Amino acid sequence: MLEHLNQAPSLPKRVVVMGGGGFVGNGLTAHLSAQGVSVVSLTRKDVDLLADDAATKLAARVNEGDSVVFVSATAPARNAAALMQNLRMAEAFVKGVSAKAPAHVVYVSSDSVYADDANPVNERSYCQPSTMHGMMHAARELVLKNEIKAPLAIVRPSLLYGASDPHNGYGPNRFRRMAAKGEAITLFGNGEEQRDHVFIDDVASLIKLVLSHRSRGVLNIATGVSTSFRAIAEKTVALSGQKSDIVPTARQNPITHRHFDVTNCLKAFPRFSYTPLDEGLKRAASADQGAKA
Repeated sequence: MLEHLNQAPSLPKRVVVMGGGGFVGNGLTAHLSAQGVSVVSLTRKDVDLLADDAATKLAARVNEGDSVVFVSATAPARNAAALMQNLRMAEAFVKGVSAKAPAHVVYVSSDSVYADDANPVNERSYCQPSTMHGMMHAARELVLKNEIKAPLAIVRPSLLYGASDPHNGYGPNRFRRMAAKGEAITLFGNGEEQRDHVFIDDVASLIKLVLSHRSRGVLNIATGVSTSFRAIAEKTVALSGQKSDIVPTARQNPITHRHFDVTNCLKAFPRFSYTPLDEGLKRAASADQGAKA
């Protein structure tokens, strides 16, 4: 649940984005800059959160009263070494930011903190991660809750898609690129597993709203509509205009579905609406084509 400290939205004068070079950070930086917000986008080259002097360097880039968005992570975290690296990054972030008394901190977490079979998921659902990646985000959330004194908002996006995603994870991003090349799309099982997929522009818009209202608490970023991976593969192939086979495979893992109750998002931001999946896929494909031109 979110609590708005600014009932009337007012964009912060200055926002520091730690992890501004990544998929979410880059999209957020562009979105805020287009709104006239002064944005300090910090990449690993600017502040390496795994370096010994990370906290000092970060403190030098943050001013008192700034709003700070923490999106930097070594992802996906698949093993114990990656988990510990991400916790070290969180420790450095807390030390660096706390030295300058920010007005607001936003942490971009993940819906992987929830159990795979938690349905429907809402902000009150228990955190029961089943993966190292989910455990990493849950642990970092706990660190921030205990150490950050400024108002803290934690946003938990579901699976993200859009142009320029560097991870190329299973789902819309990978399917879109394979279809554009006319390559076969390989599914897990028959692609019957369902997930809630969120367009990257919507993530930027919602974080902007959280910043504008100086909100604190937890917000899931999910559309409330879950779609099977097979349906997404079919949509991406149709959009590509290419002939790509959709190939099912034998699957040993259990089929899980995750559905979200988005009531709290609607209450927090009643004028906001998510981009429908078909429209988002078209926009992502168009952006990919524009980048190649």
